[in-house]
Parts: sequence; structure tokens; C-alpha cells
Amino acid sequence: MRSSLPLLLTLLGAPAAHAFCGFFVAGSDAKLTNHASQVVLLREGRRTVMTMSNTYQGPPENFAMVVPVPVVLQKEDVRTLPPDIFDHIDALSAPRLVEYWEQDPCNQRLYMAEGGGIGGVPMAAPGTGRATGGDYGVKVEARFAVGEYEIVILSAKDSGGLERWLVDNRYKIPQGAAEALAPYVRDQMKFFVAKVNIQKVKKNAQGMVVLSPLRVSFEAEELRLPVRLGLLNAAEKQDLIVYILHPESRFEVANYPNVFIPTNLEVVDEVRKSFPAFYAELFDATIEKMNRRAVVTEYAWQTTSCDPCPTPPLQPSDLATLGAGGGTPESSPQPTRGRSAPGGFYGSFAPWVLTRLHTRYDRATLSEDLVFRRAKPVVGGRSNWDGTSLDAGAGPASEGVNNFQGRYIIRHYWTGAVKCQNPRYGVWGGPPGRGEAPEPEAARDLALAPRGKVVLKKVVQSPIPLLGLPGQPPRKR
Repeated sequence: MRSSLPLLLTLLGAPAAHAFCGFFVAGSDAKLTNHASQVVLLREGRRTVMTMSNTYQGPPENFAMVVPVPVVLQKEDVRTLPPDIFDHIDALSAPRLVEYWEQDPCNQRLYMAEGGGIGGVPMAAPGTGRATGGDYGVKVEARFAVGEYEIVILSAKDSGGLERWLVDNRYKIPQGAAEALAPYVRDQMKFFVAKVNIQKVKKNAQGMVVLSPLRVSFEAEELRLPVRLGLLNAAEKQDLIVYILHPESRFEVANYPNVFIPTNLEVVDEVRKSFPAFYAELFDATIEKMNRRAVVTEYAWQTTSCDPCPTPPLQPSDLATLGAGGGTPESSPQPTRGRSAPGGFYGSFAPWVLTRLHTRYDRATLSEDLVFRRAKPVVGGRSNWDGTSLDAGAGPASEGVNNFQGRYIIRHYWTGAVKCQNPRYGVWGGPPGRGEAPEPEAARDLALAPRGKVVLKKVVQSPIPLLGLPGQPPRKR
């Protein structure tokens, strides 16, 4: 079973449905549970474009997801997107492991001019519901099909009526649905119900059903994610990753504690064998120490660059796919100088800001939906050309540009002969002999990463005062 934190659906008793801002209702007696999910929120003025990741593995029973939305959506407000859109944005923003080799301290030609990043090679039809059972107080505001989804938009006078409507329309809903739906009914929210037509779904090369991500657009005064309904499918703790795209600003939560992940940490070589497990341990220790209700900022960077880059930066067509400028890739501005290199820009195309927020919650730590607000620029997780850290942690951006990332470093110190009187140590680059360096490694599949397998104090060489870790003594030459 694979999950790179999408909405992974498996029926008939296996760990199953991942729903961040709604819950899944099954067309059978299958029990749907949740472990992880991802959502992209693109914000332009009052316009919000929400993209939900959905992946299905299992028997071909129909099921649907229910998501509260502030307005009645029409067909033109809903689109399906290519399944790989989340792979790109996840890999780009995920915490990354980098690897550097100390260069010959006697080779003066390797002393580099100062640049933006370290000079090494990184690793790593409108109507009413069915009348069976009487009046529900439910109205079908719109009905349409998009891709493999059959969609109805519902309004409801009370949550009990909405629950009965779902039951009488042959959906097996999670226990406690009426109580969870009640606050949204009181706020006069509408309900987006996307039922899957299993006859229209596509299968991947392994024969598994893959559902298209759903993108919905609407106007709203605030940027909010209704996550409480997702707890109805929660078997245990859930991972939620929210990617927020904005033309100017990074974002943080307004109603929960905000924490930055410790970054620019030097780690031992063995971490390469279990990087996701290492990062999961670091993440868990951070929120345990700071606040279990915290939302962790893992990435805030301009979309037109990255350093190091586990994958190319977002292209204008990617932003258009996610809803920027009206949301059609065909109308998106095209780069005038080709693909951006790390630290570069797409010609005249203005960069957006990508924020990655990560939380791990359960019924005990989540009590209200996530509300987001704009935040000041931040930097962290970068290096000078000589390998020294520009930022020991998160700090304000003096130039107003967001450059924060979770970055973890394996260093190979020079062990060769030193045949000069004034060696200069601390110049970092690729492996000796011009060998090919490995690619950056991104920490993904974090919800499935094994917990309790890595002891931080044994693998982290940098001090982490936040976690009470002194680090290990510096290497003697």
C-alpha cells in the first residue's frame, strides 16, 4: 500500500479513507478510516481554490466524500486535476536531506566566490432529496458530473435531517455525523457531496484505481479549512499537510500555536538509511515539547526557486492548474528564459509564495477548524558557500523574501593527506574525483514512517536547545 499523504481509500476493513476537511461515506458496510491527507489552498483576494487529493485502493464499491463549503458550487467551479500534481508540490516542499564532501584544503582553486547557496551537490439537477422517510429539511441545490465524480450540493435545515438523507440514500456514514455536522448547518454552510462512479475511474499500471484530485473554487472572507469532520474517519492520529499558495505572503494558523521545525541540523551518515523515520521522530519531539496542538511550518519559499531542489520549481502552468489567474494552464504566463535554475526566476512571471504547514492531530488535540492568516516573511535552512549556516533556525527575512525550509545535512570531512602549510578547511562540494553526487532526498510518506526507531540524540550532531539536545562534540582534525 502506498501513501505519499494523499487521500488514500481502501475499503473492507483495511486502513482506508483520508479526508482532511470532510468525511467519507461508503456505499456499503465498509469501514473507512483516516491516517493522512493533503490539501492545496490557493488564495487570491477573497477567492479560494481548494484542491483535494484522493486515491483509492480496494473493491469497486461506490463511496462519496462530504465537504462543507461556504456557497453553492456550480459545475464551472469544480474541476478534476492530474493525479501527479500533489507529487510535485509535496516533493518540492518536503524536508530534505543533503550531503556534502569537504574539499582538499590545499586546493586553492576550489575556493568559491560567494553565491546564493552552498557550492556543493545536495542529496537527497436542482431539486430535493429522496422523500423516503419523510421531510429531511435537505435541498439539492445543484447536481452535475465532473470526471469520475457525480456531485450534489446540499443545504440543510438541521444536521439530523442531513444525516437521515445520507442514510436513506444508501450511504453508510460514520457514527456521530449529525453532531459533527451541526456547527456547519448552524453557520448555513452548504455540503459538497462527491460520489464516485466506479465505472469511470482510471487504473494505474499496477491495476489500482486512482481518483483524480478535485479542485473547487469559491469566494470567502477568510481562509479556513473545515478539518473537524475528518475526525469521523480517524482511527488514530492523522497527519495533515496544507500547502498554501499566495501571490505575496506566507501563511500561518490564527487559532492554534505556530511552530517552526528545527532546521540546518548536521546528522550522522546512518540517517540516509531512514530519513523519513528520522524526520518523523524530530517532528513528534518538536510538537511534544512545544505544544501537541501546534501546526508546524516546514517550508515557506518563493515558487520560482529552491536550493537545494529535490524537484524543479513550480512552473506557471502548475500554478494555473491549481487555480491561479482563473485556473487554466493554457492561459498561464509562460517563462521567457526557460526552466528556472535554483535561485532563478521565470522571466517576467511574478513568483508566488508556497507555504507548507504540517500538523498531526487526534480528537484530543483538534477542537476547531483551521483558520489561516498572512504572516511576515521568514528565512531558515540555508547555507553560505563555505558550508556555514546562514540561519540556525527560523528568523525574520531582512529583504522581505521567504526562504525557509527543513534541511538536514550529512557531512564527509576531509580525511586525505594535507600537503600544504596553510590548509583551508570548510570548503564543501561534491564527492572527490568528480564522482556523481546523489540527488536531494525528500522526506515523504511521513504518516507511514516508523515511529520509535530513531534516537535523536544518537544521530543529531548539532545542538537543539529547543529539544534539550546538546549535540555531539565537533570533529577533531
